[in-house]
Amino acid sequence: MLPGPRGAGPVLPPRHATQEVLGQAGRRGPFRYGERVQVTDVKGAKNTFQLDPRGYFQSVRGSFHHRDVVGLDEGTVLTTDSGHELLLLRPLLADYVLSMPRGAQVVYAKDSGQVIAMGDIFPGARVLEAGVGSGALTMNLLSAVGESGHLLSIERRADFAQIAASNVDSWFGRHHPAWELRTGDFAEVTAHHVPDASVDRVVLDMLAPWENIEESARVLVPGGLFLAYVATTTQLSRTVEALRHSLLFTEPESWESMVRTWNVDGLSVRPDHRMVAHTGFLLTARRLAAGSRPLTRKRPPARGAYDDAGYWEPQDVRERTSTDRKVRRVLRDCLAKQPQDRTPVLPGTPDEHGEDTTRTNEHD
Repeated sequence: MLPGPRGAGPVLPPRHATQEVLGQAGRRGPFRYGERVQVTDVKGAKNTFQLDPRGYFQSVRGSFHHRDVVGLDEGTVLTTDSGHELLLLRPLLADYVLSMPRGAQVVYAKDSGQVIAMGDIFPGARVLEAGVGSGALTMNLLSAVGESGHLLSIERRADFAQIAASNVDSWFGRHHPAWELRTGDFAEVTAHHVPDASVDRVVLDMLAPWENIEESARVLVPGGLFLAYVATTTQLSRTVEALRHSLLFTEPESWESMVRTWNVDGLSVRPDHRMVAHTGFLLTARRLAAGSRPLTRKRPPARGAYDDAGYWEPQDVRERTSTDRKVRRVLRDCLAKQPQDRTPVLPGTPDEHGEDTTRTNEHD
């Protein structure tokens, strides 16, 4: 705490100050106010919160004032007055995703890691993302492209976009200079803001990615990669067949990943009873050069493999959606914690006067 003017109390540091260096690189050294700390007890239970000058952590396995943590090194094991041991660490990105506020389901580490690796998201890449949700995959993409790259994220729902902006800003400590966030329909936003053959990677996490294959092909450079994340086999099949029928991409590749942890205790080495099994399918395809056609398939597609009929709703694939009441509550909490240098949520298309205005938060 800083000394205040004569006759006044101490001046408390701001709760949500702008971080000078992005992300974890700006959080080296002892714990400071405003940083997140992850507390793990001997049973493995984890709690994540921001250090606040007025804060007090309380649990069944020990309690402490936040001021007792500030100045300690990361990795400290704190013994509380009750004799319990608590491990203090800064949360990793995978930990933060599990603890952050959310308006939509998040992409978990086992899938986001595959997106980065199999999508070959490299420093300086120009990436187009659609379906921001709560911002989990966005943070991984921004970490991969770095400050020299560019990520345009498109989200149809303005409230989800604002929640994602708050989560991403909170993780990096301020607005990431490589990030542009817009609301609206994918095809309309890209038509107004993305030139032909200007994007290295397209990453779609949406209900019906097959509807945007033609537009994805337009914005991708020759050899650029199209990647979609879908939840069900019906979505997977329809997207793959749409890619084939477009004649604009290489033969799609699709897969899923499952993660099983193991218990290792001396000679007792066995798999855990629970595992992270199916969460979604990933599929990739490369953009062909103009005038080229895909390689001839050895086996023709099955009859009736592609069907244009029907209109898809989230309930058709049992997509879990948050109630409007929950989204409003999460959005209110997220807006209250954003740093001063926050990410603007921009409209995807110009207004009726032809101006591309910036949408500000409702509390501004």
